[in-house]
Amino acid sequence: MGCYLFSYFKEPNGTDGLHLAWSRDGLQWTALKNDTSFIKPEVDVDRLMRDPFVLLGPDGVFRLIWTTSWRGKGIGYASSTDLVHWSKQRYLPVMEHEPTTKNAWAPEIVYDEERRQYAIFWSSTIPGRRPESDNQSRQGPPHPGLNNRIYFTATRDFERFNHTAILHDPGFNVIDACIRRDADSGRYAMFLKDETALPFTSQKNIRIAFADRAIGPYGPASGPITGDYWCEGPSALKADDTWYVYTDRFLDHRYGAVASKDLKVWEDVSDRLRMPEGTKHGTAFEVSEDVLERLLAL
Repeated sequence: MGCYLFSYFKEPNGTDGLHLAWSRDGLQWTALKNDTSFIKPEVDVDRLMRDPFVLLGPDGVFRLIWTTSWRGKGIGYASSTDLVHWSKQRYLPVMEHEPTTKNAWAPEIVYDEERRQYAIFWSSTIPGRRPESDNQSRQGPPHPGLNNRIYFTATRDFERFNHTAILHDPGFNVIDACIRRDADSGRYAMFLKDETALPFTSQKNIRIAFADRAIGPYGPASGPITGDYWCEGPSALKADDTWYVYTDRFLDHRYGAVASKDLKVWEDVSDRLRMPEGTKHGTAFEVSEDVLERLLAL
C-alpha cells in the first residue's frame, strides 16, 4: 500500500488556502487536519489559492504553486520541508512581460531530470496571439475570447528563471495541463483540458499528449480519455501498476476518475472514488510513510 496525498482548494475561490487529503490506494481519500487549511493565501490583490499544486523535489523540498487571481499575470509560490511549516509566500511574475495577458491559470511543476531543472507551466491568454482560437470562447465576438496555450519557464533554484516560452500549442484553447513521467517507457505524458467552448457542441474533456523530454515537443492530443461528461483539472497518479487521472466534474459538483494500465485504454472508476466534500481542482502525489504519519498526528 502506498502513501499518497492530494492537494486541493475549496469554495469560495480558495480564499482559505491549501487543503490536503491522504490515501493508501488512490481511491479512498480522507481529509487531513479536519479539512482545515495548511497555508492561507497572502499574495496578489485577490488573495486566492486556487488549483494548488505540490511537488516533492529531488532535494527533499515540497514546492507549492497556485493560481492567485482570475485575471493575474503571475502565480503564487511557497516551499516547505514538512508540509506544515511554510516559507514566506512569493508572487512569481511569469507573464508580466506581456502587458495584455488576461490570466495565468493552474500552474504546475515537472522536474526535468535530463536538464536537472524545474519546469513551471500554466495556461495564459494573450489577446490576438492565437486568433484561430478567439472564437472558441463564450466571451467571443464582439469581445476578445480566450486563446489559452501552455506556457512555461525553467529554474534550478526558484530564484532565477528562464524567459517564458510556449510549452505546448495543440491548436485549440487549452488549460489545466498536468505532466507525469512514465517510468516504463521513459516518456512524459501531458494530460490537458480541451477548453473549446463554442459552438455549443463544445469539448470540455481531458486528452493526453506525449513527449520524449519534459519540455517537449509534445505530440498531438489524443481523443478524450474521460468520456462524455464535462471535467477539468486533471491530475495523474500511478498507484502500484495503475494510472489514475482525477478530474473535477464541475457540473456535477463532484470528483471523477479514470484508470488505465497502459495510458491507452481507460476505464471510468468514479463510482469507486471517495473524496472530501467540496474538493476542487487538486493534485495527487506520493510521500514517504514518515511524512504521512506526521500529518496524521496533527
